[in-house]
Formats: sequence, C-alpha cells, structure tokens
Amino acid sequence: MKRFFIVVFTALALVCTFSFFAYASVDTKVNINTASIKELSSLHRIGEKVSQRIIEYRHSTGPFEKPEDIKKVKGISDKIFEMNKERIVVKDNSVEKKS
Repeated sequence: MKRFFIVVFTALALVCTFSFFAYASVDTKVNINTASIKELSSLHRIGEKVSQRIIEYRHSTGPFEKPEDIKKVKGISDKIFEMNKERIVVKDNSVEKKS
C-alpha cells in the first residue's frame, strides 16, 4: 500500500512539473529580433533548425520590422505563424526608450 502511494505521488509530481513548464511557455512573448535558439524553439512547431534559420535571417537582413516578417524564413508557413502570432513580438515593450 505504501508503494502505491509513492508511485501515485511521484506520477502526480511529474505531471504537475511538466504542466507548469508547458503553461509557462504558452504565455511568454518571444522577441524574434533578440530571442535565442531555446526561446525560439518554445514556439509551436518550431525546432532548433528553424530557430537557427531565424537567427541567421535576422543577422543577414537586419531585424524583423513586424511579426509577419518571420514568414520570410524557410520553414515558417502561414499556418505556423497563425499558431504563434499572439506570442511573437519584434520589440521589447517592457523597456521604454527615452527621447
């Protein structure tokens, strides 16, 4: 009986841990002009290879001007953009620039 409770408790702990990370990554905005491979990979259906292409694209052509510009990167379809458009930003709104 004791072993049963340990197994159930461990399973619940794992589910809660993975749920927390999945939930946290869903709401996080990703600045495609400054994001790392890891941050870009948190977007739906974007892996490390496409993340690397995004970084290479912004280094070769300059920063993205609007979120939709990410579709210019090979591997980013309209469907993938639509899945992520609420999370993609091109500037950091949390830092206010002084004139």
